[in-house]
Amino acid sequence: MSERRGMKQPGKVYLVGAGPGDPELLTLRAFKLLQQAEAVVYDRLVAAEIMDLIPQGVTRIAVGKEPGNHCIPQSEINQLLVRLALAGRSLVRLKGGDPFIFGRGSEEALELRRHAIPFEIVPGITAATAASAYAGIPLTHRGLSRSVRLVTGHLLEDQPLQLDWAGMADAETTLVIYMGLSNLAQIIDQLISAGRAADTPAAAVQEGSTPRQRQVMAPLGQLARRVTEAGLEAPVAIIVGACVNLAEELAWFQPPTLEQDHAQRLAGS
Repeated sequence: MSERRGMKQPGKVYLVGAGPGDPELLTLRAFKLLQQAEAVVYDRLVAAEIMDLIPQGVTRIAVGKEPGNHCIPQSEINQLLVRLALAGRSLVRLKGGDPFIFGRGSEEALELRRHAIPFEIVPGITAATAASAYAGIPLTHRGLSRSVRLVTGHLLEDQPLQLDWAGMADAETTLVIYMGLSNLAQIIDQLISAGRAADTPAAAVQEGSTPRQRQVMAPLGQLARRVTEAGLEAPVAIIVGACVNLAEELAWFQPPTLEQDHAQRLAGS
């Protein structure tokens, strides 16, 4: 019993959604945890503006993965979280967007559970809602869209995407595709072949909610070409559906230049 009492209690791991990039879109819970953390394990897509909110002296560990270059396998990330927690560290696992929407947060949580490590899930604003809202595109609208479908456009190890193309062709569903930039032409071909009209309104939004936001809107059949011509770079959210047309009236966000944004942040510090 004395040996058991002497064992170090594991630290708690907070799986935190960092949101789409704008630090003002962090939840209060996420901000408080960043201020209190002893260590932060973070992904590539966490914006620099959010990393700047972490106090000096807090251990920061980058485990970011880039398309086609997974510098740290997911299994090793899982084990890193376990090791840090078992050492008694209070740990924030910081993920872009929401940890449970294409963020593999559930895999990490399951690994923590297997080791009896306490954890908490802190939701974040996901790219689908952020990119669409900042582009002036409602995901649902009476008479235009009665449902929303979120899918990943990422191909695993060059395998073909196994998606419900027929279901995604529903004209009354707004479709949001994550991680689909590199395979956009293939995705569009599959959608049109499944019955989605080539003239369906579509948009591609790069780094929505940030000063780096750029967007392209075009009929679905022309979107891949227009995106290439515009030189959009990941991360990009692809939005397909009749609601995209409403952006002509609902567009409201004018991204500041990077210089303006930097000056605003300095003035506010």
